Amino acid sequence: MSEKRTTEALNRADAEFELTLRPGRFADFVGQAKIRERLELSVAAASERGESLDHVLLCGPPGLGKTTLAYILGTAMGADVKATSGPVLAKPADLAGMLTNLERGDILFIDEIHRIQKSVEEYLYSAMEDYVIDIVLDQGVHARSVRLNLPRFTLVGATTRSGLLSAPMRSRFGTTHRLDYYSTNELAEVVGRSARILDVDMADDGAREIAKRSRGTPRVANNLLRWVRDYAQIRAGNRIDREVADRALAMLDVDRHGLDEMDKRILRTIVENYQGGPVGLNTIAVSVGEEPGTLEEVYEPFLIQQGLLARTPQGRTATAAAFQLLGVAPRGGQEDLF
Repeated sequence: MSEKRTTEALNRADAEFELTLRPGRFADFVGQAKIRERLELSVAAASERGESLDHVLLCGPPGLGKTTLAYILGTAMGADVKATSGPVLAKPADLAGMLTNLERGDILFIDEIHRIQKSVEEYLYSAMEDYVIDIVLDQGVHARSVRLNLPRFTLVGATTRSGLLSAPMRSRFGTTHRLDYYSTNELAEVVGRSARILDVDMADDGAREIAKRSRGTPRVANNLLRWVRDYAQIRAGNRIDREVADRALAMLDVDRHGLDEMDKRILRTIVENYQGGPVGLNTIAVSVGEEPGTLEEVYEPFLIQQGLLARTPQGRTATAAAFQLLGVAPRGGQEDLF
């Protein structure tokens, strides 16, 4: 098999892995109880009236289930889900093509909706509110506008940066739901469910050990499960308990707090090189060899959530818990900061 075909096969395998673990019904969706209840109520009410759902905005960090909820809504409403993402919709024509192909009741799911171009976003206003779009044909003196009527559809937008959405866009969503990080108990349930689907022999303490190190995120939990499954297959007789999970995740450099090597490198940089801070984001990025945007969106939220890092107007500051974690005593009156 050629290298290209091998890569394609691995990509297909990853996609199939995610699809097999993604719940297809509200009853199978773990966590986010209040959001799930509100969405179920909306679906029941819209179905009883024979109408489409109102537009829905899902906010929150990556990996918490926004895409999964969009597809569950489609299943619950008996509607097709047409999926795209904000960066893909580069021109108004791209959006117009998707909107004109929708059937009545369909769901248009736009991931990372905050990254839509402004010119494209403005086309969405009339589509969401009045279910029409105006298409400009020709150019110059021959230009003319044609109004196209759209079937009543539901736009489900997902964003990790809700603050970047414009006020006109945000106001056109009927409901907004913010997904939060999962508890260890909820993630243990996610891991247990995924293990049953994958036919993995998983002990309860093994599922909990993986859950504790999953950064409050189901996607991370499933990724760690895949690694622990491989480890158990080769070195532990295909059974996962707490000890096996601990050895497997230690081999992956994921400690008992869920911190990986990059997390610790960030904390060490602030604590050891800059006496706990404050230090600027760009300085940290250069020190650890990572992009500032990646640090801000991928690593910092978890470190802040765990009380190890603080954002201040002067820069990033390590907390007393970070010093304790690294086994370093605060220097030069640093204790007074905490």
